[in-house]
Amino acid sequence: MSESVRVSVNDGTRIDLKALIALRLEAGRLQLAPRGKVLATRSGGHLSRFRGRGMEFDESRVYQPGDDPRNMDWRVTARSAQPHVKLFREERERPVWLLVDNGPGMRFGTRVAFKSVVAAQAAALLAWAAADKGDRVGGLVFDEHRHVEHRPAARTRGLLPFLNTLADFSSATASNWQHRDAKVPPLPGLVSLSGAAGHLVHLVRPGSLVFLISDFAGLDERDAAWLARLAAGSEVVFVHIYDALEAVAPPSGRYPVIDGERRAVLDTGNVALRSAWSQRFADHVGLLQDSCRRYQTHLVSLRTDQPVGETLSEGLRPRIARAGGIR
Repeated sequence: MSESVRVSVNDGTRIDLKALIALRLEAGRLQLAPRGKVLATRSGGHLSRFRGRGMEFDESRVYQPGDDPRNMDWRVTARSAQPHVKLFREERERPVWLLVDNGPGMRFGTRVAFKSVVAAQAAALLAWAAADKGDRVGGLVFDEHRHVEHRPAARTRGLLPFLNTLADFSSATASNWQHRDAKVPPLPGLVSLSGAAGHLVHLVRPGSLVFLISDFAGLDERDAAWLARLAAGSEVVFVHIYDALEAVAPPSGRYPVIDGERRAVLDTGNVALRSAWSQRFADHVGLLQDSCRRYQTHLVSLRTDQPVGETLSEGLRPRIARAGGIR
């Protein structure tokens, strides 16, 4: 993360709209090329395997009865003395959905920023990268109290309202919800990632690129249904946000802890506790990896004290390499 981005996060507990807009330059390093067919039908920045009258010339071939005379390739016809027509590959937009978890577990962090702030930065970077490529950007942001949906829309018409929602959730003040973005009022909360993803299944059209941005704390094998449905028609990328403290227990000692109501003392000098601490995180990551293998999705991990743009770019590279997008 650049120094200017770190400053814009303020104290690491929230991020504002100005900082999210400023991430556009950094988003240029991200590669979001699709792995398979692009099934969307609008004009945009990705070459489709479907042939038809479009924006990108593909080849010429001999005229056949029924071909559109408007596509005649007069130069080739003149050279070959046979009528030829032009074939095109259409450039097609792809809907890009960003599901962003802003629940209680995401409002935590011990280094640099809360997980929710890193999630907002990752979502903004991906949104900018998609919009600059000509994709239609949409999203669903949720916490335990409310959720806001933005259907994919072209250019900044879809991007800026989504960034504004990310900033509103980050600020988490009631006054913001009374006057910001009145065209997209908040809806009741979806409580959990499973609830949000289950709702998203009904919004996403086949051929979409879907990013799920969360710590996936509540993910378990019962989530197979919605994951299978999403992955069946769209490309899905897990963006796993975690804090270093979740992976490894802090140094041995006695630490006072509070959950907002109850107080306790955590003794990390206990060998069994330290072992169970690390194993729990390893099991969680293992579940994510198994889910990605089973449903042919991709996993990117972001730690709260790592540069968001750089780590996200590196995490996406294997996905692009498999698609033959890196030369």
